[in-house]
This record gives sequence, C-alpha cells and structure tokens, in this order.
Amino acid sequence: MLTFSLTLVRHGETTYNRDKLLQGQGVDTSLSETGSLQGDAAGRYLRDIAFNNVFASNLQRAVQTAELILRSNTHCSGMEMVLEPLLRERGFGVAEGRPKEHLKNMANAAGQSCRDYTPPGGETLGQVRLRFKKFLKGLFKQMLEEHGASGSDTSDGALSGGDAPKDVAAAAPDVPSVGAADDGLQGLAVHALVVSHGAYIRVAIGHLVEDLKCSLPAGVKMSHLIAPCPNTGIGRFIFTLSPSESGPVLSAARCVFTNRTDHLAELTAAE
Repeated sequence: MLTFSLTLVRHGETTYNRDKLLQGQGVDTSLSETGSLQGDAAGRYLRDIAFNNVFASNLQRAVQTAELILRSNTHCSGMEMVLEPLLRERGFGVAEGRPKEHLKNMANAAGQSCRDYTPPGGETLGQVRLRFKKFLKGLFKQMLEEHGASGSDTSDGALSGGDAPKDVAAAAPDVPSVGAADDGLQGLAVHALVVSHGAYIRVAIGHLVEDLKCSLPAGVKMSHLIAPCPNTGIGRFIFTLSPSESGPVLSAARCVFTNRTDHLAELTAAE
C-alpha cells in the first residue's frame, strides 16, 4: 500500500493572462516578468518538499514555472520533469487568442454559461475530464510501481479501480487556506508535483471532489474548491493506493487545500 501527496500548481502569469486573452493550447506564450517572480515565489514556498516525481504540461508557461520551482528546491537539484501533453490547458478552439469577453459573448448568444460553453473547435469539459482521468490512472500506476515499498499502511480496505473511496470524510483535518507549505505531508515519504493550467485544474479538482469523493477540510465550501485557480495557486491532495491484479485501487483520498497563494503575499506587498 502506498500513501503519497500530489501538489498541484497553476503556471505563472503570462502577458495573455494580464491582458485577459484566452490562450488554451494553440497560443503557447512564455511567462511575463510578473509570472517569473510568481514562479520564484512558489519555488521558495515549496523549497523543502522532496518531490519524487515532477510532471508539467508541455506548454512553455507551465514548463518554465516548473523549472523555477525546481530551481529553488533543496532536494530536487538535477531532477528531470516529465512533460505531459495530458496536462495541457483546455482547448478553446476559435476563441483562442481573443479576449475572454468574446467567449462570454459567444456563450450568451448560445444561451449557455461561459464555463459550460464549448466554442467551435474547442474541448468540452467532459473531454478535459477524460484527459485528466487518463493522466491520473497513469500516475497511480507509476507511483505504486516506483514507490510502493515507501508508503505506509494508513487505511483499511481497498476499492475496485476507479471507484470513489468510502467513509473518509470524518478523517479530513481542518486545514485553512493560509498555512505551512508542508500541510498534510506529515508522515509521508512520497510526493508528486504537477504544474498545469487554470481551466484544466478546475476540471481536475471537480473530478477529484465530485467523482472520487475526496474528503474535504472542515468548513471549506465547494465554491472555493472549484473557484478559478490564480496564477501559481497551489492545491494538495493525499491518495492511498493498493495493488491488485487489475491495477492500482484507490482506498482513500482527501483534499488538504486548494488555490493557496500565501507565497504571493510579498509580491502583492511590493506592488
């Protein structure tokens, strides 16, 4: 059995973020000066966490953010990250490169909410969720194969692959949105880092909470969990896996926090 942490980070700001333009997959921009500072700040915040595996979307804004995080880390010198296309941002089709307001207008004209609307040539939310589920399945398999002997037996009973863990909500600690960088990591030896994108992370968290029934920190509202993730916003989840003949099975899952931006306080104060 293996229990490991997954720390999920959105990339830093780009000029498109600043100017409220959609990037998606077809617009592959680099970090702005502010985005680089945000990446540095996230790296300092996470510097003492010994990540065993690092994954990033292969779009350059995510790659650059992951590089900045690893550069500051005291345990990950020389570590190679995995560039994973499954972690790419949601595709927005004809709306990419255009103002976000344009997408809202297209959604209004179609009689749909902006969040649920799929522009021509874009990905549906369901398609993005399937991408994340495929990534998560591969992640669970890799983590169990590489680190199965490192995990501690922290839960009883395993479920068939893909099913949501049961009766774990009572174990969820009260972890505020402001706290220490190692919140939730006590007693764990295995840690994974994922750097991705805002719309993708929102869909991913929706799957973890709604489909896999991750237990939540006490007092945290669902609206906060699925709120848009700010640039270099940080989330963390803890998973317990068991091996089986059909592959890894998930026996426990909990959310420690989402959308945390403690590391950006010094940047905000300097503005």
